[in-house]
Amino acid sequence: MGKHTIGNSLPEEKKEVDVLVEQPAKVILFNDDYHTFDEVIDQLIKAIGCDRAKAETLTWEVHTKGKAAVFEGPMDDCLKVSNVLEEIALSTQIEV
Repeated sequence: MGKHTIGNSLPEEKKEVDVLVEQPAKVILFNDDYHTFDEVIDQLIKAIGCDRAKAETLTWEVHTKGKAAVFEGPMDDCLKVSNVLEEIALSTQIEV
């Protein structure tokens, strides 16, 4: 007669863990008829810390398309960027 061992197999315990993954947000800058190119360029440099060439490219995109995503990152950073842009009454929106 053979010996049979019945394994003591317990079902695997599964735990659900909620993980907060912060979605990157975007700062959208809108075109207007009030600010000069230089004003927008200078404020973008101040807000996002880019070089002049990048700020000029973004400003041109805002001018030709009516709006542009000028920054992407965590919500806290987007709020800071938006606040700096709005210091001179530029129109912004944060998208998630």
